[in-house]
Amino acid sequence: MSDAFVVASCAATFGIFNEGPLARLEAAGCEVRINPYGRPLTASEIVEFAEGADALILGNDVLSASTIDHLPDLRLIARHGAGFDGIDFHRASERGITVTNTPGANSEETADLTFALILDLARMITQSVVQLKGGVWNKIPGRSLYGKTLGIVGVGSIGMAVARRAMGFGMDIVGNDIVRRDEAARYGLLYTGLNELLAVSDVVTIHAPLTSATRNLLGAREFRHMKDGVLLVNTARAGIVRESALEKALATGKLGGYAVDVFDPEPPTLSRVYKMPNVLATPHIGSATLEANQRMGDVVVDNILAFKDGHVPPNRVTAVDSVRFS
Repeated sequence: MSDAFVVASCAATFGIFNEGPLARLEAAGCEVRINPYGRPLTASEIVEFAEGADALILGNDVLSASTIDHLPDLRLIARHGAGFDGIDFHRASERGITVTNTPGANSEETADLTFALILDLARMITQSVVQLKGGVWNKIPGRSLYGKTLGIVGVGSIGMAVARRAMGFGMDIVGNDIVRRDEAARYGLLYTGLNELLAVSDVVTIHAPLTSATRNLLGAREFRHMKDGVLLVNTARAGIVRESALEKALATGKLGGYAVDVFDPEPPTLSRVYKMPNVLATPHIGSATLEANQRMGDVVVDNILAFKDGHVPPNRVTAVDSVRFS
C-alpha cells in the first residue's frame, strides 16, 4: 500500500483542459487519478474508481450516503464547482468528512453563456444558421432586448454578473432572492416577489441553487403568470424547472423559447421537448472555458493542499451553508 495522499478526480474536466492544477497536486506528493470516462460517474463507478482515496474531486456526479459509506478512507470532498446539491452533506458530516467548493470561480463565464443564449433565443441565431446552411435564405424576425425587462431568479454572483451585462443592453432588470445585495443598485436591479417578476419580465433567467425550496420552482402555474412569448433560460440546475410543463408552454407560445445548459442526469436522454425549434440545449458548458477551468482547478488544489497539510481549507462548506442551501 502506498503512503501517498490519494486524490481521485471524478470531475470530467479537471486536469484535462489545463494540466497546471494536476501538476501542483503531483508536485506536492499526491497520487492523482483522473476521470477515465469523460462524463459524470455512476455510483458504482465512483466506488471502484475512488477506492482507498483520501480526497475526492467531485464534478456533476451524485454522491449519495450509500456511496459515501462505500468509501471508508475518504476524508475530503472537493467540489469542482460551487453547488453541492449532489452531495449527501448530512452523511459526510456524520463521517467527519470535510466538504469544499469553488464559489465564484466560474461566475463570469456562466454569465457570458447565459447572455449568449438570451441573444440566440431573441434573434433566432441558431435557427437562422441551420436554415442558411440547409440552403434556405430566410430572414426570421427576432426581437430587440433594448428596453425590455429581464427577470433574474437567484441574484448571487452569477445573477449579479448577468445583471451587469443586461445593463449594457439597456434592459430593465428585476430580481428575486432571499438575500438582497446592496450591489444590485449599481445595475438598476429592483428586487421583487417571484410572481411579480414573472408577470413583468420579457426574459427570465435562472441562477438559484437547487434546494428543497427551489425544486420544481417553475411549472405550469408559474408559466401562467408570465407574459405570452417570454424567453426562459436555465443555466442553474435542471430540477428548478418542471419539465412536464415545458412542452405545452412552448407549443402554445406561452414560452417563446427555452434555453438550457443543465440536465438530470448528465449526459441526458433528450426527450422530444429538446428537439423543438424554439429550444436550445448545450452540454453543461457554463464553466467550460480555459480560463474558468484553470481558476476552478487552482481553487480545488488550494483546498486539497490546505487539508493535506492540516489546515482548514479556504473554501470549506459549513453546516450553516448546508442548511441555507438544502
